[in-house]
Amino acid sequence: MNIYLTVVLAPLAAALLAGLFGKLIGRAGAHTVAIAGVGLAFALSVYTLIQQLAGAAVFNETVYTWMVLDGLTMEVGFLVDRLTALMMVVVTFVSLMVHIYTIGYMCDDPGYQRFFSYISLFTFAMLMLVMANNFMQLFFGWEAVGVVSYLLIGFWYTKPTAIFANMKAFLVNRVGDFGFILGIATVLYFTGSLDYATVFLQGEEMAGKTMELFPGQVWSAVSVACILLFIGAMGKSAQMPLHVWLPDSMEGPTPISALIHAATMVTAGVFMVARMSPLFEYSDTALSFILIVGGTTALFTGILGVIQTDIKRVVAYSTLSQLGYMMVGCGASAYAAGIFHLMTHACFKALLFLAAGSAIIAMHHDQDMRNMGGLKKYLPITYWTCLCGSLALIAFPGTSGFFSKDALIEAVHAAEIAGSSYAYWCVLISVFVTALYTFRMVFMVYHGRERMDEKTRSNLRESPWVITLPLILLAIPSLLLGWVAFDPLLLDDYFGPAIFVLPQHDVLAGFAAEYSGPLQFFIHGLQSPPAWLAVAGVVTAWYIVLVRPDMAEAAANLWPRFTKFLLNKYGFDDFNQKVFAAGSRGLGQFLWRYGDVMIIDDGLVNGSARAVSGLSERLRRIQSGYLYHYVFVMVIGMTALVGWLYWGFD
Repeated sequence: MNIYLTVVLAPLAAALLAGLFGKLIGRAGAHTVAIAGVGLAFALSVYTLIQQLAGAAVFNETVYTWMVLDGLTMEVGFLVDRLTALMMVVVTFVSLMVHIYTIGYMCDDPGYQRFFSYISLFTFAMLMLVMANNFMQLFFGWEAVGVVSYLLIGFWYTKPTAIFANMKAFLVNRVGDFGFILGIATVLYFTGSLDYATVFLQGEEMAGKTMELFPGQVWSAVSVACILLFIGAMGKSAQMPLHVWLPDSMEGPTPISALIHAATMVTAGVFMVARMSPLFEYSDTALSFILIVGGTTALFTGILGVIQTDIKRVVAYSTLSQLGYMMVGCGASAYAAGIFHLMTHACFKALLFLAAGSAIIAMHHDQDMRNMGGLKKYLPITYWTCLCGSLALIAFPGTSGFFSKDALIEAVHAAEIAGSSYAYWCVLISVFVTALYTFRMVFMVYHGRERMDEKTRSNLRESPWVITLPLILLAIPSLLLGWVAFDPLLLDDYFGPAIFVLPQHDVLAGFAAEYSGPLQFFIHGLQSPPAWLAVAGVVTAWYIVLVRPDMAEAAANLWPRFTKFLLNKYGFDDFNQKVFAAGSRGLGQFLWRYGDVMIIDDGLVNGSARAVSGLSERLRRIQSGYLYHYVFVMVIGMTALVGWLYWGFD
């Protein structure tokens, strides 16, 4: 218990020290306590994972009972099994790398201490989410990472674009979170509990219950609950159409791009679906919904990455696409493959974001790839580590991304759930698209002619060690992690009871029989379509960037409407601005003008005042000051009273 409390409280204590006493302890003190807190959490997370691998029992206990209301217990507790331990290591490792990197990237920023406070607080919130053993704590962590991401995206609060981006992220996530809390309410209504263990035991029973969303339309209770929970995941893990916030969140500093978009916030939805597998497995409808949404996200957001010129936005759209892959794996009931890809993606995507930040620093914070080129000779460490991350992203044979992505694609291909064929073709085509936009970025930034101005060129130099060290440490698992994790995660049932899969859905069951280890899967992968599609994507990128750089402009001129359609991001932003944002403002104006001003102010408030004033004006005329007027009124009143008494008692 003490170990788990230390894991979550160490980053929280660091956040409070850096945030409340930042001026007192100074910059060095702020990054020292933040790195020490997250470093301690990482070390204890590794220890926890080792204990789980050694056969330690699952820890599921209550830490603090908040309240008991009519038999409903609301509490803080930890569930630490192999799924939790893996997520703890991933979150704290990436967070530690980002903390170290931040020393160099934010060295000149006046909000240095505040930034370290925010990223440590973010780590605490994410750990509370993944270690929760009940829905109440899950929702707390879910909302906490949303609030801190709002603060981080808008960290440079003097930039209007940053304020717009963090508000956009906050509002879009509220849409998903509304569905999420309705899903939790549905689970509570049918099971009477918020505790994971209690709810999961009733999964099969809940599958037999129904509810009417609309009169005459009967739905499976578990399907409704799972779809609502997944809508929450669509917001947090940026699935279409709730994906629009993530590319704009690039307005924040680069370290938070790596922290939010690699291993933490955006993967919370994937983790949640895997954790809720005892519910999702009893709803083929929900699984089909996940397959279709995930496949659509993987393909169509990846296509948008091909036309981006901002280096961070290219990596951001690749995050959207890879999140689609993870969701497709979960929708195919290959939860282990989805979590495997989550883990490898955390390493190589954090690496790509941090490498992009290193290039941006060298370019004096110019993020436009059209102004770069030839940076390889100036930034050798950044280049080679970025190349490692890029190869892992495109699933180049032998890299960590190859093992996780190809296993996921094979699992989806074997699935028989409705929508799996559509999802398979989406993720298969996305392999080519991923290789195209990834190496378009690599060739534009690091190869070809130098397109920067002379002043920038004369100042180009490799980043300091606090930036390059995290790149090297992230490049190692980006290349090698797949070889280590393939056997336990896909062949040896590493997750055990942490993930529940019905026998008829178990698409990974044949992996152990078909493959003896990562080497055999590697040989098989060399002959599979994804490998050749990745090579085709790299060759295409080389041709259009280095051989025919005029081709992109020619294609844009040839298909101007299609190009504009892509540049407008399929019109999602315009639709949201013109329909939802403008509609909400219009509704607000209507309610203000007719509800607040006309009915409340003029009708109730001012109207009642006018009524009292008018009545007073008339009653005032009775007060004439003449005695005979008052006697007359008294006589009339007495006569009326006597008459009422007489007729009343008659």
